[in-house]
Amino acid sequence: MACQLIDELTTAWPSFKFDTHAVAFGAATHDLGKALHPNELTGAGSEHETSGHRWLLEHGVPEHLARFARTHAKWHNATIEDQLVSLADKVWKGRRQDDLEQLIVARIAAASGEKPWDVFMKLDDVLSRIAAGADERLEFQQRP
Repeated sequence: MACQLIDELTTAWPSFKFDTHAVAFGAATHDLGKALHPNELTGAGSEHETSGHRWLLEHGVPEHLARFARTHAKWHNATIEDQLVSLADKVWKGRRQDDLEQLIVARIAAASGEKPWDVFMKLDDVLSRIAAGADERLEFQQRP
């Protein structure tokens, strides 16, 4: 889902620049700590965030990439890459996070020169397409 998000954003707004490789890596590894805290696979909890970050660092992943395990639940005052990893994490589950989306709309509007409302409408279409298969993805994840 993160790769689809990256593709859609870079196609819709070519002037909106971010580290696509970092976002893809962050999306792929942000929940790694849940392997150490399996109760957080289906339940609430945030222990996986610091554990995953620490595990990645211990295994040679540089901080600028390992940080996503620690930052994916925090998007205020974050980099655009952190916000996009958070957005991908939400939308693959079919969840929409208004405050996060508004932060991203503002960044895209500033980079593209488009009006925020126009950006919002296009981003809403992108996120709706990505979220469309969430029920099936979540059902698959719950299978034994």
